[in-house]
Amino acid sequence: MSERALLERFDLVTNDPENIPLLRRYIVNLAIRGKLLERPDADISASEMLNRIEAKAAILIKQGRLKKQKAMDPIRSEELPGPDMAHRTFERLGNLASLQKGLTGIQGATPGEFPLVTTGEGRSTCDHYDFDGTAAIVPMVSSTGHGHASLNRLHYQEGKFALGTILCAVFPIDEKLISARFLFEYLTAFRAELLVSKMNGTANVTLTIGKIAEVPVPIITPTVQGRVDELMSLCDQLEAATHEREKGRDRLLAASLQQLNQPSGNEPCCAGDHFIFDHLPRLTTRPAHIKQLRQTILNLAVRGKLVPQDPDDEPATELLHRVAVERSDLVKKGSIRREPPLEPVHPDAHPFAIPDNWIWARIGSAVLFTQYGTSLKSHTADNGVPVLTMGNIQDGRIIYRSEKRIPESSNELPALYLRKLDILYNRTNSAELVGKTGIYLDEDDARTFASYLIRIRSSPTSGCPHYLNLAMNTSEFRETQIIPLIKKQTGQANVNGTALKNMLVALPPLAEQYRIVAKVDELMKLCDQLEAQVTITAAATRRLLKAALHGALCPILQNAA
Repeated sequence: MSERALLERFDLVTNDPENIPLLRRYIVNLAIRGKLLERPDADISASEMLNRIEAKAAILIKQGRLKKQKAMDPIRSEELPGPDMAHRTFERLGNLASLQKGLTGIQGATPGEFPLVTTGEGRSTCDHYDFDGTAAIVPMVSSTGHGHASLNRLHYQEGKFALGTILCAVFPIDEKLISARFLFEYLTAFRAELLVSKMNGTANVTLTIGKIAEVPVPIITPTVQGRVDELMSLCDQLEAATHEREKGRDRLLAASLQQLNQPSGNEPCCAGDHFIFDHLPRLTTRPAHIKQLRQTILNLAVRGKLVPQDPDDEPATELLHRVAVERSDLVKKGSIRREPPLEPVHPDAHPFAIPDNWIWARIGSAVLFTQYGTSLKSHTADNGVPVLTMGNIQDGRIIYRSEKRIPESSNELPALYLRKLDILYNRTNSAELVGKTGIYLDEDDARTFASYLIRIRSSPTSGCPHYLNLAMNTSEFRETQIIPLIKKQTGQANVNGTALKNMLVALPPLAEQYRIVAKVDELMKLCDQLEAQVTITAAATRRLLKAALHGALCPILQNAA
C-alpha cells in the first residue's frame, strides 16, 4: 500500500491521539515477528549481525573507546516484551550498545556551544561535553525520576549535546546494523515491559545502568529496521495532523465554555448557550473535555446562570436567620459549643456577581456546625465502625473502599457517627488534594471519619447539602477560597476548620438551590452519556486501527496462520 493511501486510511482512526502510540507499537511488533516485509531475513542473518557487532566491539575495547561488558545471563522467554516472540533472536542491550550516564550537572552548567539535554521538555545551553567528539544520534533513558513520571522520559537526540546526570545515553556499537532510531522506537513501544518493570522505588524511581543493559533487544535486519523508520515517518505525519486538529478542537471548546462562563448579568443561559450545549457531542471527544464541561456546569450553577430566578422565592438572607436560630437551639441543648460570630462579608470580598436575591455567606454561618473527625488510630478488622479517610472522597462523592475500623466502644461515639447528607472536607493533604469534599449518602450511625477530615452539617430544614457540596467543588471556589490559603504554606498543606468556616459561598434562596441541584444532576447525566460515548468510540477506533493495520501493513498475516 502506498504512503498516501496509508495516510488516508488511518485518518479515520486517529481521532484519539492515543492511537498513534498504539500504531507505533504495532509496527515494531510486526517487525520483531518478521511479518513486516515479504522476505525480512534476505539480506543478513541474525547470527552474522551479532558476529559483526562483537568483532567491532572488540576493536573499540582494544582502542579504549568502549568498556568491556561483563558477562550477562542468557535471555529467558519471560523477559521478552511479548509471548509470541520466543522464536526470534534477542541480545542484551549492553552487548549491542555503549550505555553512558551523563556527567554534566544542571545546576553548575554555564553557557556554552552545545545544548544540555535533561528530562524536561526544554533545553538550555551549557559547556561543551561530548562522548566521543563526533555527532551522535541516540535514544536516552531516564535513570532517576519523580514517581512514574519517568514513564514519559525517553528521548531521541541528534547532533552534539551535553547530557544531564540522570540520563543514560544509548550509543549503538554498529549503527549500520542496529540503528539508534530503531532502538528508540523499540524501547518506547515496550517501555512498560522493558524499563518500568525494572524500576526501583516509589517517590524517587531509579533505573540503573546495569538494569538498562539487561534489556533484551530483537536482532532484525537493517532492511526491516529501515522499513520501520519509513512507517514511523508516516506516524510522525499522522501525529502532527492529529495534534493540529486536537489543538483546534481544544480552542473551540475552550472558547465555547468561556462564552458560557462570561458574566452576562444574572440571566440564565441564552439561546447561544443552548446552541453550544446542543453541539457538545461534536466538541467533547476526550475525557479531559468532559471534565472541563462538568466544571463549567458547576460554575454556571453558582453564578445563578443555570436556572431562572423566581421573584417569589424567599430571599437567601432569611435562610441565614433560620439557620442561626437552629444553631442557637443546639447550643442551648449542649449539642454544640457556642462560638464567636463570624465577620460580616464585605462587598469588596465578593468573588463575582450573583443575582439580587442571593447572598454571599461564610460557610460557618450557612451551616449548623463543623467538626473534626476521630483521632483514634484505625485498624484493619472484621468488627468495629468503619472510618472514612481522604481516599474515600472522589469527585464530590464518598466512595466506600479499604475502610479500616475503630471499636464501637470508643468514647468518641456516638457523637462522631456520620448522618446522611453530612459533607466531609479534606483539610490536610498535598496541595492538589486539600479542599476536596464529598457528600455522605449512606445510612446514619454506620460510619465515622478520620481527624484530617471535617464534617459539615447543614440544617435539615433550611439548608441544601447537595448545593453546598457542588458549590465547594467548583473551580471558582477552589481558586478563590482554597488556593490563596495553600500558597501561604510549605510542605503538606493544611486548610483548617477556622479557615473553612470563613470561606465564602454564593447562597441562593432555598427553593432555587433545589432547582439548581436538579438541573446539575440532569446535565451531569448528559456528561455521563458523553463520557460513555467517548469510551465506546475510542474502543471502536482501536479495533478499526488493528483491522486496518492488518490490511495495510501485513497482508502476509492471512497466510501465516
